[in-house]
Amino acid sequence: QVQLAESGGGSVQAGGSLRLSCAASTYISNHHSVAWFRQAPGKEREGVAWITGRDPLTYYTEPVKGRFTLDRDNAKNTVYLQMNSLKPEDTAMYYCAAVVGLPKPLQWDQWDYRGQGTQVTVSS
Repeated sequence: QVQLAESGGGSVQAGGSLRLSCAASTYISNHHSVAWFRQAPGKEREGVAWITGRDPLTYYTEPVKGRFTLDRDNAKNTVYLQMNSLKPEDTAMYYCAAVVGLPKPLQWDQWDYRGQGTQVTVSS
């Protein structure tokens, strides 16, 4: 069983940056894909991005493409989401999730291991 814990959230002004971390309680091998999701108040949870385990490939949804960057450190069992040029519409609870093997579609219930979230608030 893999437990995930997000950290790094906070409050920033528009245009600022944050770096979120997703730390796993156990070994995350290069066979685990990891994704980030977010949920704004009153809205459905949406996928943000994923990164594969081996020879990491990344995918970003259109709202964050060019502003967010994923990387991972398997030795530290941690995946990072660097968020730059933040906008008020990025305000949400951010969650990470993991699955063994290739990434699943960015639907929350398709990922086997899921964290509790970290809050990101961007003010204008």
